[in-house]
Amino acid sequence: MKTYVICGASGHIGNPLAKELLAKGQHVKVIARNADKLKELVSLGADALIGDVNDVNFLSCSFSGADAVFCLLTPDMHAADVRKEQNLIAENYLEAVKINKIKNVVLLSSVGAHLRNGAGIVDGLGYLEELFLQLKDCNVLNLRPSYFMENTLGMIGTIKHMGIAGNPINGDTKFPIVATKDIAAVAAKRLLDLNFSGNTTEFVLGAKDYSYNEMTAIAGKAIGKPDLEYVLFSYEDAAKGMAASGFCGADAARLMTDLARAINDGTLLKGHQRTAANTSPTSYEDFVPTFAWVYQNS
Repeated sequence: MKTYVICGASGHIGNPLAKELLAKGQHVKVIARNADKLKELVSLGADALIGDVNDVNFLSCSFSGADAVFCLLTPDMHAADVRKEQNLIAENYLEAVKINKIKNVVLLSSVGAHLRNGAGIVDGLGYLEELFLQLKDCNVLNLRPSYFMENTLGMIGTIKHMGIAGNPINGDTKFPIVATKDIAAVAAKRLLDLNFSGNTTEFVLGAKDYSYNEMTAIAGKAIGKPDLEYVLFSYEDAAKGMAASGFCGADAARLMTDLARAINDGTLLKGHQRTAANTSPTSYEDFVPTFAWVYQNS
């Protein structure tokens, strides 16, 4: 039995990842800010560590005795300077890994992290990857999934209030889109096998590439709106809308629209190639019942 520490264990990736490790009889310590969100995992045998990844001392204690850790950036999306928060968390992870001489780390990164700069919110993940390159006695897997299918749930408010779907990504631009459960499955397999060495990168790209026009048509049919129209918003209007809705603060909204720019100009998508190995099983057609359920229940 090995000991694993899972950061962000209350989220869409950390939660199913922790469950899979527990199901395989491993010792799992789970980190989150809110104890209530870890009750299910604790009932399954996990040890709950309640604290803030902005606190390097908390992280250093939490990582003690771990055979492997799973790290992801969880900044306050309403912070005045989100990139500053991302960098602080990344530096705290590095320090905690170094202090505890952790041998195996999986970093949740993203398609576009290869740019290091120019991909908006993903630039923080590029910084995380860059920091961990300095480790020489630690095996680091940079897991780079593509755009989350769950991100499309952000269109639901616009559909309900305006009768249209939309955001600042060109409607006809195709890009890989992945279900978070597939990311968790890959992370679990890698952590259980621990068959990565050195500093390596692995992509998780979903079943195929989709455009927002295609996803809108699929989602519209699922919610009984087969004629649902996708509208391209300006970057400025999209940023204002995200901030006004309470989804995030002004700085995070700017970073999210910068990510959309990188998708639109193609730079985000130049760092990978789709292969059978990085194609994961869930299609958007498989995911859309979730979209419909959230639409009907929100």
